[in-house]
Amino acid sequence: MIDRVLDFLTGRAAPAPTESGDELELAVAALLIEAARMDDSFDAAERATIERLLAEKFDLPPAEVHELVGAAEAAVRHSTQFFPFTQQICRRIEPEARAHIIEMMWEVAYADGVLDPHEDMLLRRIAGLIAVPDRERMIARKRALEKLAAKGVDGGAN
Repeated sequence: MIDRVLDFLTGRAAPAPTESGDELELAVAALLIEAARMDDSFDAAERATIERLLAEKFDLPPAEVHELVGAAEAAVRHSTQFFPFTQQICRRIEPEARAHIIEMMWEVAYADGVLDPHEDMLLRRIAGLIAVPDRERMIARKRALEKLAAKGVDGGAN
């Protein structure tokens, strides 16, 4: 099943006629992995944040979260573009709910306490690709920073 999803997302195979939540979960996980990797340092805090966010968003047990993160890492390694991931989000998530994906990405970007310019650029790009307006992107950033502050994490809001 994971191979089928990877084939679809990396362009090696056409989509199956029926869609499952797995493709959406993998697309969201892949974008979160991209956010973590943007500063060339994918640390334990970022991984823990990704796992927590995926578990909360998709109501997954730890074993499935680990499998999903592994599959997303493989998908990111084999893909040279964001389009397969953002296309899934645009097709499967209502426009007004897409800002939550951006908020999740902000949480990952700030998980290590610093926002790298490359992470900021990625967030702008992904927001544009999934049709989240700048205002909503910035509101999502503010919510992510507020969550971090509530947990006692310094987000280094640049």
